[in-house]
Amino acid sequence: MKLKVYHNSRCRKSREAVEYLNTKGIDLDIIEYLKSPVSLKELKGLIQLLNIKPIELVRKNETIWKENYKGKTLTDSEVIDALLEHPKLIERPIVSSVTKAVIGRPIDNLIEFVNSIKP
Repeated sequence: MKLKVYHNSRCRKSREAVEYLNTKGIDLDIIEYLKSPVSLKELKGLIQLLNIKPIELVRKNETIWKENYKGKTLTDSEVIDALLEHPKLIERPIVSSVTKAVIGRPIDNLIEFVNSIKP
């Protein structure tokens, strides 16, 4: 099994998730999405795998969000555009398989996810 990890190496929770997956011996494809931003298609695919609304993927405590978007009524498409323009707003880490994904914070979400996909 190989999992994709949308990772920010400066984030403690993201580093903890990668460390946990490594201790489980899981083959990882680590995507540092701040260095190599995700495409529109990839982001829409992640949102679908996560089974959430785009707004649920937003880090609302980030200054960028507070200064530019907070209090505004945005369509799903506008939220996705904001995430593409400011990848720092994307919740992290996101761990995905071919059929589903999870936001790996708290770590319990990730543990449950890994246990649900083990053969």
